[in-house]
Amino acid sequence: MLTFKNYNIADWFSFYRIISAPFLLILIWFDVKLIFTWFLLISYLTDAIDGYLARKLKITSPRGSQLDSFGDQITLLVGLIGLLYFETEFIKTNLLLILIALIPYLLQMIIAYLKYGKATAFHTYLAKLSAVLQSIFILWSLFFSPQDALFYIMIIIGLLETFEEIALIFMYDRWASDVKGIYWALRDKRRLKNRAL
Repeated sequence: MLTFKNYNIADWFSFYRIISAPFLLILIWFDVKLIFTWFLLISYLTDAIDGYLARKLKITSPRGSQLDSFGDQITLLVGLIGLLYFETEFIKTNLLLILIALIPYLLQMIIAYLKYGKATAFHTYLAKLSAVLQSIFILWSLFFSPQDALFYIMIIIGLLETFEEIALIFMYDRWASDVKGIYWALRDKRRLKNRAL
């Protein structure tokens, strides 16, 4: 049986992101854009903090990786809902590009659930870059106004990251966490193959 004692400090930062999501949705409901944006910024900062703490204190775990990924996904979803609500015209104008990025992401999630029974938590370098760009774009759009160049860069990196995740799903028969990217996955597979010989 899991108790609260089983969770470490990095996990609690992930819990913060999950628990704060309904509060952020309430702020959207009450149309308080500035307060929503500041609290969204805090959620994004906890994502950077929990990963740093987990690595620095050597408290990484598959459960922590999965919790972090879930916190990331729910924070991104809330950020996108906020963007949709507060920047509706920008979303309408760029809906086709958003769908082009969203459909492969949903496909990747479906493939992961069919294969592993849960979402991936590879945390590749490309995934981290994509998350940072998404966070910057959403926060910039909410604090100031959407910037087309940043939007296009975010979409391109997001698509590359999604295709990498799909490739990694096919490369790993079992669920794995904290894979740096395709290059490192191939190197690890070669190393394992050489050991077997």
